[in-house]
Amino acid sequence: LIRMPAPIRLRELIRTIRTARTQAEEREMIQKECAAIRSSFREEDNTYRCRNVAKLLYMHMLGYPAHFGQLECLKLIASQKFTDKRIGYLGAMLLLDERQDVHLLMTNCIKNDLNHSTQYVQGLALCTLGCMGSSEMCRDLAGEVEKLLKTSNSYLRKKAALCAVHVIRKVPELMEMFLPATKNLLNEKNHGNSRDCTYTLIGQLSSSQLVPQLVRILKNLIMSGYSPEHDVSGISDPFLQVRILRLLRILGRNDDDSSEAMNDILAQVATNTETSKNVGNAILYETVLTIMDIKSESGLRVLAINILGRFLLNNDKNIRYVALTSLLKTVQTDHNAVQRHRSTIVDCLKDLDVSIKRRAMELSFALVNGNNVRGMMKELLYFLDSCEPEFKADCASGIFLAAEKYAPSKRWHIDTIMRVLTTAGSYVRDDAVPNLIQLITNSVEMHAYTVQRLYKAILGDYSQQPLVQVASWCIGEYGDLLVSGQCEEEEPIQVTEDEVLDILESVLISNMSASVTRGYALTAIMKLSTRFTCTVNRIKKVVSIYGSSIDVELQQRAVEYNQNINPSTFLVGSPVTAPAPQIAQPPFLLDGLTSQPLFNDIAAGIPSITAYNKNGLKIDFTFERSNTNPSVTVITIQASNSTELDMTDFVFQAAVPKCPVWSSLPSLEVHLQQLRMRIKLTYNHKGSAMQDLAEVNNFPPQSWQ
Repeated sequence: LIRMPAPIRLRELIRTIRTARTQAEEREMIQKECAAIRSSFREEDNTYRCRNVAKLLYMHMLGYPAHFGQLECLKLIASQKFTDKRIGYLGAMLLLDERQDVHLLMTNCIKNDLNHSTQYVQGLALCTLGCMGSSEMCRDLAGEVEKLLKTSNSYLRKKAALCAVHVIRKVPELMEMFLPATKNLLNEKNHGNSRDCTYTLIGQLSSSQLVPQLVRILKNLIMSGYSPEHDVSGISDPFLQVRILRLLRILGRNDDDSSEAMNDILAQVATNTETSKNVGNAILYETVLTIMDIKSESGLRVLAINILGRFLLNNDKNIRYVALTSLLKTVQTDHNAVQRHRSTIVDCLKDLDVSIKRRAMELSFALVNGNNVRGMMKELLYFLDSCEPEFKADCASGIFLAAEKYAPSKRWHIDTIMRVLTTAGSYVRDDAVPNLIQLITNSVEMHAYTVQRLYKAILGDYSQQPLVQVASWCIGEYGDLLVSGQCEEEEPIQVTEDEVLDILESVLISNMSASVTRGYALTAIMKLSTRFTCTVNRIKKVVSIYGSSIDVELQQRAVEYNQNINPSTFLVGSPVTAPAPQIAQPPFLLDGLTSQPLFNDIAAGIPSITAYNKNGLKIDFTFERSNTNPSVTVITIQASNSTELDMTDFVFQAAVPKCPVWSSLPSLEVHLQQLRMRIKLTYNHKGSAMQDLAEVNNFPPQSWQ
């Protein structure tokens, strides 16, 4: 009979695996050792089973499969040797779970070991059941666990208490079984690990029957004298006090009777605990949380909030942060009590720690009401002016909401918004602008005052984009009130129509203006064409110039506004009617945004050309020089229809090569080279959709040189 050599020890395996230089080399070592372990298992080698399972567990912890060792773990558990049982139970906790079919065998093994004569074997069985016991196992073995809870052996009581927690989680209906034993555990004098496990079990039981005992224990801790073995910074066993307070918080939640039973002891803890050390602050903080969570008396809640108020004066920034967070949670239910500490909370806005600043800002907004809105807004506006950039957007939004809800007057509301816009600048969120415009619209009696304030606010400074946007809208809407000087709230200013247009044109050409801001300014200029009387021609000129903007959105607005101002001009997309009328096209510039052309007679030196003539549709280009800028040539198109039926939905698109294609008639910039233009025509004729492409390359030299 050939016997296999003795397998290597676990320590040698670990040393060997650590010498592997690559993952592949390590994997090869593991596979080789697993093959040897499998062979040993097949031969039912009892001598080295424990060693092999231990090595298998190490490989499992490295991430390699070890499921083939499950039955070997059960064999070790059934062994009479403690060393075998220890590795067997460890393997069961690592390799088995609730879905395995070996649980029936496990149940029998654990039941036998729970009644073993050696406490350490019993402890192994309790640990395994508390770690991976299924609901069936817990139900079958609950009686054995409950019996061990009553034993005089503190080592077993501790492990039985932790195991009972797992049993109750798996089978909640067994809770009543453990109540009597748990009550007895509370009477222990020892403050050690056994009592800690007991409180863990109580937290799982959540039974109000235990409240009187917990209150009595906490009272004894407070009233007891100096105990050197439990004293920490002059406080008797603070860890146990915190544990009891947390349990009382769980047991008193939504329970009137339990809450009433613990009100007195909570008041004693809150008033008698020393606050000079962090140990006392920890107990007070747990006391405050317990008071706020249970159905406590109003006076007790005020006491808890006053404790948090004292925390705000502490030099430790962690304590201040905890206090602000707790006050923020309670401000909705105990608003008046928190209001008493408003000045201290506002002072925290000046703290150097950004997390404390944020909590103080959030709490300050929660404290704003109709009575203190003026004072709180003053403090928050000061904070907005000096705070870091990451706070400005949230602070501005908070001020907007608070002002909308509690504004004492329309004028105060407008002034507050103005202050935010000038202070927060571009940090104001995008949705704030339309909301503010809606507010101004609804404040009819404040229109003159608002437009005058906004006009003065943007004079010479266009960096605050939301402010410029709101100001542009107001000037466009109420520019007539601005020019007329109809303002009763403050001394009116004398502004001419040209000065108003100067401001809006400056916004249009400013490098600081975003595309959206330019859109507001252009729209405002267009609106003023119906409100101003002396500058209509200037307005038409500005709007027409931006019909050739490289900004597509701005260009589209300008083209549409130009149609509103000059309704007789041809609108691309309108029908070309028969029989061949001459239709004037809006001109487009060849030199970008230089100036608005003057419509004079066609220059004799530049002949007209036919750009397109097909299927009864003829398009002619005529040219003229601008009187104000001779380098600008204005092209006017004339479209005619020689067929018997109208051409509808007519769209003319033109583009110079290497330039974008426009959906309207844009200005096209060219250089001193042969000018070529590509055109695209789409229209409906005789019930059919027509489309055609063409290139115009017969421009006369005088038109582009």
